[in-house]
Amino acid sequence: MVVEGGEPEACTPEPGTFAVDVRDGRVGRVMGRVGPYVQLRPPGGGSEWDCPPESVRPAPPGLVLRARVTEVNREGQLPR
Repeated sequence: MVVEGGEPEACTPEPGTFAVDVRDGRVGRVMGRVGPYVQLRPPGGGSEWDCPPESVRPAPPGLVLRARVTEVNREGQLPR
C-alpha cells in the first residue's frame, strides 16, 4: 500500500508467511520479531537476518511459489 506522499506503508507480516526485504530484494520466511526488527530466514534454511519493518513487503505470488519450491527441494535433500 502507498500512503500520501508516495512512500510505501510498512506492513507487519504474519510469522510463517514470505516477505521481501526491499533493501536488497531478498525473499524470506517471516520467523517473528526481535525488538523493532522483523526476522526473515531464506527459503530452504540458513541464517536469519533482521529487517526494519519499513523495509518489509509481502512477497508476490510468483516469489512465494519459488520460495516454496526451494523449501520442498531442500527437504528432499536432507538425510533420513
